[in-house]
Amino acid sequence: MSAEPFPPGFFDRLDTGPDPIFYAPPRLVLHLDDHAVAAVGDLYEELEIEGDVLDLMGSWVSHFRRAPRHLTVLGLNAQELDANGQATDSVVHDLNLDPRVPLPTGSQDAVVCCVSVDYLVHPVEVFTDVARVLRPGGLFVCTFSNRCFPTKAIRGWLHATEDGRCRLVTEYFARAGCWDEPVVDRRTPTGHPGDPLYAAWARRSPG
Repeated sequence: MSAEPFPPGFFDRLDTGPDPIFYAPPRLVLHLDDHAVAAVGDLYEELEIEGDVLDLMGSWVSHFRRAPRHLTVLGLNAQELDANGQATDSVVHDLNLDPRVPLPTGSQDAVVCCVSVDYLVHPVEVFTDVARVLRPGGLFVCTFSNRCFPTKAIRGWLHATEDGRCRLVTEYFARAGCWDEPVVDRRTPTGHPGDPLYAAWARRSPG
């Protein structure tokens, strides 16, 4: 775990306005191309994500091949969440305003976060609280690409290379201090002409 603080301004964003205002218009579109979307579903299948699952910073599509037994989708736009056909429950909540996940302790078997980690302004606090809502050994999976809303992504993400973004997500896991060693993998082939998809995941430490 790094002992150095993040540089001043690292978590600044070009658009400093409230996130609920930016995300108020529903965007019922996919934010990845078909190959990257398929890679997300493949990863969820490979990791056998099932049971009680939270889709963090989610929207109208959760990308599971088969919906988990109970899928809670947390996001900022109620209309998008209501359109999610795989969701059992939905929660409207702004993690940048309050990084505490509004779910009971030890209530989830897994948490996923698809192409949204780049928007977190309090990522270590969020990663720490994700561990709280997970059962021991529960899995947290972050997938990300090089596409984003640039005015809402943090400065540190925008200025990082793709390898640097992978290291940054693993740093979030490390600084939270409640995760086993994370795994990082590129899920689309190197040289693939479409959207690259990367993933970083770790299990909640027993303690």
